[in-house]
Amino acid sequence: MTLQPALAHDAFCRPLAADGQPLSYLCGHSLGLAPRAAAERVAHEMHRWTTLGVRGHFEGAERGDTPWARASEPLRAPLARLVGASVDEVVAMNSLSVNLHLLLLSFFRPQGARSRVLLGRNAFPSDRLALESQCRLHGLDPAVCLVEAQAAEGVSMTDAVLRELHRHGERVALVWLDAVDYTTGEVVDMARVARAAQAAGARVGFDLAHAIGNLPLALSEDGVDFAVWCGYKYLNGGPGGLGGAYVHRRFHGDAQLQRLEGWWGQAASSRFAWGQQPREREAGAGAWQLSNPPVLAAAALAASLELFDHFPASTWRARSLALTALARDSIEALDRPPLRILTPAEPARRGSQLSLDLPGQAVAMEHALLRHGVVCDARGADILRVSFCPLYNDADDVRALAQALEQLL
Repeated sequence: MTLQPALAHDAFCRPLAADGQPLSYLCGHSLGLAPRAAAERVAHEMHRWTTLGVRGHFEGAERGDTPWARASEPLRAPLARLVGASVDEVVAMNSLSVNLHLLLLSFFRPQGARSRVLLGRNAFPSDRLALESQCRLHGLDPAVCLVEAQAAEGVSMTDAVLRELHRHGERVALVWLDAVDYTTGEVVDMARVARAAQAAGARVGFDLAHAIGNLPLALSEDGVDFAVWCGYKYLNGGPGGLGGAYVHRRFHGDAQLQRLEGWWGQAASSRFAWGQQPREREAGAGAWQLSNPPVLAAAALAASLELFDHFPASTWRARSLALTALARDSIEALDRPPLRILTPAEPARRGSQLSLDLPGQAVAMEHALLRHGVVCDARGADILRVSFCPLYNDADDVRALAQALEQLL
């Protein structure tokens, strides 16, 4: 298979090996590479800080800059395009776990026998901790409240969740799933899950940490109630980067929906009202904001979102599938037991990540691959994860991985 160079190869900074050569970076599922423009954008905001001080909060629009009081607003449109939503359904704010807690306060409202949260078998540990604490806030025992959908060998996580909803849907208050399984790279059919959950009377939300910037998404069309994400994996927003949230417009303006309040969740016209003056709540997903955005983090994320906007989702998705297909073929051709690929082979059920099963050897292999110029990561003792981000990875990275594995196994 012949592939053209990466879509935006030169727009990113690659880490270097000890000999000064660029490493093959296959770890965008954990931390995306730095866009070259990110440093320039952050430096520009630093310059504004040093020259304007507090005036930077409201000045700059006349020079083409975004006043800091509106720092997250330019991010909403490109994020909406990435998740398949309208601009008023998304907001850039906080980190994933903070956003999850904020939205769970609104969307996890157990009542009587309907008090269960249905999870996938490999729910992200941080999400599980958040859900456990939310159960306890409602006086529930997490050991009873949290129920895992167990997918047997050859059964998709989507089908496992649908089966659980068919059997016990009347007890489920919330379905919470990773849109992409962080251990196996399996993609969930969000539309099918959303329809089934809502038909059973449950709310449905998704962790998009490994999905946004990895897969074309259609949250509004799929009918998803809410979702949250981080900005530092496929979005390349930098370590600890700015996350975001989505709330379907059917919940906008719902006065019965409980939420925490903060001044940034108020409309800009009344946000800075003095004392006890009346305020008007922000419209749409922005109502879930609590405080002002981190300007430097917003600047770094903007540099990456600008790159995504250069390419239709169909273009980078097609390239992602081609890269993972080439990698799968190359790895399977090695025929090196016990190595096997856990990620589903069907294109619709995988993103940019391939998870390799190496029982007891994953951590050692991660370190060995780094010595051979390939960056990836291990999950536990058995799973090695590699990803092929279409903006900066190419066929040379696939070949580097295959050649290194051939020598090491």
